[in-house]
Amino acid sequence: MSASADVSTPSVNLYCNGTAGDALCSNNADGISEINSAYFPVDIDESYIDNILVSELHQMPKTELITRFPGIPESGSAHQDTLDWMLKVHAYYRFRPETAYLSANYFHCFMLSHALQKGKGWPLQLLAVACLSVAAKLEETRVPSLLDIQILEPRFLFKPCTVQRMELLVMGCLKWRLHIITPFSFLHYFIAKLSHLSPRSKNLILAHSSDLIISTCRVMNILAYTPSTIAAAAVLWVTDQSIGCPKLECFHNRMNKEMVKGCYNLIKQNTPRLSRGKALDATMPGKCLAKKCWRKDFKSSQDMSPSKC
Repeated sequence: MSASADVSTPSVNLYCNGTAGDALCSNNADGISEINSAYFPVDIDESYIDNILVSELHQMPKTELITRFPGIPESGSAHQDTLDWMLKVHAYYRFRPETAYLSANYFHCFMLSHALQKGKGWPLQLLAVACLSVAAKLEETRVPSLLDIQILEPRFLFKPCTVQRMELLVMGCLKWRLHIITPFSFLHYFIAKLSHLSPRSKNLILAHSSDLIISTCRVMNILAYTPSTIAAAAVLWVTDQSIGCPKLECFHNRMNKEMVKGCYNLIKQNTPRLSRGKALDATMPGKCLAKKCWRKDFKSSQDMSPSKC
């Protein structure tokens, strides 16, 4: 780790110049992630879903900016290592899934509009610390100090005043629009639309869909898709359903099938590299267990009533 040093204002010239495979949810004795305790409402406010489906369209970055970044960074790159560090710290402190999504979103949005100094590792690390800190302050009830959040052997250690100045740069870049809609706003709603599911199956699908969404945060191109699209693609992927499955139409009549297909394919293309030892594909326990429970529930219901949304 590099020695701590206060990076003075001239050095923080970012404004002028632009393994995460560890378990993201801790497991209990039954092997089910703790996120599974989440509540599935019986009656979902359809008007609320309608409103956020409209609102999410206004927070999309420009597509031409995203195309500058062809996909997930190469393993071992400074960009990849920095994102991995962020997600490891997220897992260490057991932050909410929204915190991981927001911190990665802030990170990518800043990089889309600012060229970071090349050849130096500290700008990316400072940006990661600031983004994670801002996201945690927005979502968490207990937030570690600016020194305590710099754990798990970061390459550089920054003084709190340095991180605070970087936080201001990040929030200014975002025009102080920090509270954005995330895929987690839709997960419960979409999973509830899957008929004939036991509570255990719903919880498994929720947990592994959340893990998958957090993993996809490392892919810059995921910004090209709305949060609802990411959530729908994740649920379809985890339950091993095809894009043409009738369930997609059951999610919501405003869902863009082509957009969901594009996001689904992006997940499919990057899953081997996203997994980094905790794969979510059909060869690993996570997705396999969720898929097995869903199929068991669905098969047992076929003799009782036709499948419906």
